[in-house]
Amino acid sequence: MTADSLLLERAGLPDDLRWLAEKYPREVWQCHANIHGIANMWLQRHDMFRELGGMLTNGIGDYREGRLTAREFARWFAPRLNHFLGHLDGHHNLEDIHYFPVFAKAETRLKRGFEILDADHHTIHEGLERNAEAANAFIRTLSESEDKQRFAADAYADENSRLIAMLTRHLADEEDLIIPLILDRGDRALGID
Repeated sequence: MTADSLLLERAGLPDDLRWLAEKYPREVWQCHANIHGIANMWLQRHDMFRELGGMLTNGIGDYREGRLTAREFARWFAPRLNHFLGHLDGHHNLEDIHYFPVFAKAETRLKRGFEILDADHHTIHEGLERNAEAANAFIRTLSESEDKQRFAADAYADENSRLIAMLTRHLADEEDLIIPLILDRGDRALGID
């Protein structure tokens, strides 16, 4: 079984890592005193990734359904894809290098959860690379036949769907691990304010 299929098949964090998520369910996050600062920033950043991923999915759908020409789509698509891929990769690097070690040290019972999230980042990075390759292959077909363009667009759409599915699972699991920890301890106690 491949790492991306494991991420796609995971229904959430293992039960032994959900004790803080049960103490601080999503329904109370927005009214909790510690939701300010890094927790709020984290949720906003994740919402941005969800929104950008949705825009890319909708954009490829518009092209495939004939609402955009290949050239219109490419002009619209390229800067958004680059923004999405670049910011997602940078966000994951910052988490892996700075935040995850701080969080794992602050609550050692969640260390395995941060190892899972770190492994997700590697899997998602591979998906980012496949996504970029499929996008570039599509853009290269713009001077070729419409059939080749459609085939390349379909290949990109498949890669995009897989990446968005992995990202959706990962973001939810990351939030279920990190936001309750921040709510429980606070930014300052964790040393991340």
